[in-house]
Amino acid sequence: MLSERRLEVLRAIVQDYVGTEEPVGSKALTERHRLGVSPATVRNDMAVLEDEGFIAQPHTSAGRIPTDKGYRLFVDKLAGVKPLSSPERRAIQNFLAGAVDLDDVVGRTVRLLAQLTRQVAVVQYPSLTRSTVRHVELLALAPARLMLVLITDTGRVEQRMIDCPAPFGETSLADLRARLNSRVVGRRFADVPQLVQDLPESFENEDRGTVSTVLSVLLETLVEETEERLMIGGTSNLTRFGHDFPVMIRPVLEALEEQVVLLKLLGEAKDSGMTVRIGHENAHEGLNATSVVAVGYGSGDEAVAKLGVVGPTRMDYPGTMGAVRAVARYVGQILAES
Repeated sequence: MLSERRLEVLRAIVQDYVGTEEPVGSKALTERHRLGVSPATVRNDMAVLEDEGFIAQPHTSAGRIPTDKGYRLFVDKLAGVKPLSSPERRAIQNFLAGAVDLDDVVGRTVRLLAQLTRQVAVVQYPSLTRSTVRHVELLALAPARLMLVLITDTGRVEQRMIDCPAPFGETSLADLRARLNSRVVGRRFADVPQLVQDLPESFENEDRGTVSTVLSVLLETLVEETEERLMIGGTSNLTRFGHDFPVMIRPVLEALEEQVVLLKLLGEAKDSGMTVRIGHENAHEGLNATSVVAVGYGSGDEAVAKLGVVGPTRMDYPGTMGAVRAVARYVGQILAES
């Protein structure tokens, strides 16, 4: 276990390196921070931190920089989450409140996160596997052609065209719409097949074929749309950090183009708490020089998806964690109100 003083020295090294981009020496530490000890004592503490693997000496400098292990201890033990100011919170709320639909909410969230943190922002669309049905609309386009509109509790809207086996009257359509909604509204997608399986039998013989067709399209939509979708923004922010990546920026950009990699990075949506993955904790080799800060968001107590940022390990962790958490909270509120 490190002593309190050595933890303070580590905190100071992380803060200075993140702020200045320069390796940190003992003299600068004692000048900038009230550590209450001499430069010689700080040098000794830095030697211990280096032996323990929390800091390292880059080839070109006498100063020291934090390692992945050092950043991890900083995040776990030393870094509080920095709250946003009142003007920042108001700006977030106003910007997100202007969204007109779910795509707009996700798009605005990506832009906002990228601007606030100056990192790459990644936002997962609300997962339909954890969504519930808000409404199913059926519209007649022709005597034997319908449009099915599925609306979820998170504001997602899916439309499908249906060619019916026979003409379907307005009365039958209104009846099917009412019965379908009475069974599925407020229910999870996974429960819907069970809830509607006997619905065709409650209709007249001549309508059963169309009812079965409508139900099969609805169930196909539920299955298709469980595929996860993502939006990413702010990749140009990485160019500001070119010197933070040991070889070059291309492996990072290539990794960010792979949706599977990004979904793994964000983690399971049901784990709604804040996760911070640092450097080599990221399994994908292209992202070994990056850190990921992610958190779940949702319209109630349960997270329906995740959002987060990717940037270099030399990251303002308290500020980034504060911004990510605040944005997730406001997105959740907007989904609940939509």
